[in-house]
Amino acid sequence: MSEHDLYDRTPIVRRPPLAWPGQARLAVGIVVCLEYYEMQPPADAYQPVNMPGGSGRGPYPDFRTYSHREYGNRIGIFRVMSALERHGLRATAAVDAWTAGHRPGLIEEIRRRGWEFAGHGQTVTQVISSEMTEEKERDYIRSSLASLEAACGSRIAGWHSPEYGESAQTPALLAELGVDYVLDWPNDEQPYRMRTAGGPLLSVPMAVDLDDVCAHWYRRLSMARWRQSIADALDQLLGEDEAGGRMLVLNLHPWLIGQPYRATYLEEVLADLRKRPGVWCATAGEIAACAASQLDAR
Repeated sequence: MSEHDLYDRTPIVRRPPLAWPGQARLAVGIVVCLEYYEMQPPADAYQPVNMPGGSGRGPYPDFRTYSHREYGNRIGIFRVMSALERHGLRATAAVDAWTAGHRPGLIEEIRRRGWEFAGHGQTVTQVISSEMTEEKERDYIRSSLASLEAACGSRIAGWHSPEYGESAQTPALLAELGVDYVLDWPNDEQPYRMRTAGGPLLSVPMAVDLDDVCAHWYRRLSMARWRQSIADALDQLLGEDEAGGRMLVLNLHPWLIGQPYRATYLEEVLADLRKRPGVWCATAGEIAACAASQLDAR
């Protein structure tokens, strides 16, 4: 798949203005991933060779990596939740099917705080790839959504694939199965429409360079530099006028950002965010709905 026709290539300086509520110049959303890391994935499961956590996958039983990732659902998520709550912020929880079905306490905590949910596959150790047949991927997505909907009691409108993994058929399958927006394509600073064989789909790009796993685990950015990078991004985005409102969606993983020596920097990021004029803090779904209403009217 060297090329595709999933969306228009209109540069941001040639688009009609996009407006956010309250005449905000920037929409900011936070996605928090709740994932299950299997010690023994299915034999046909695809995993990237550089799957983060521990010190790399070891032979079964890989207790070290399993435990490192499990920290997020036992400890880190509550630290992240508390930080967001202190700053009056709601997040989008990207939850995989295993976590939804086996950790009801986490689902209840998310619901109690008024967060929204997005689909996040089966487990983080079962990544969508072109090795799947179309029918297998359709069943994977359908069952993931069904498990999460059963656990949280509401329709799931958004999707973030584990490790951003997709195949050439993923957008069409998401649209076919009733998903409204996808968070996997980090190629813009505004939501945009995608054309698929399964129907329309909205892309809500996340800032992958500021994703905590990409920044801290892969690029080994210091926490102070990450905090400053987000501040620099806010400065730049709030100062740009082309095409109206822009967007910054951060992706956080509690097994990483929820560590005690990292959480203090998250607090500083949130405090800086909340004191800035011209910022609309919203969930990914709220950003998607606001943008979709304007894009559909054009």
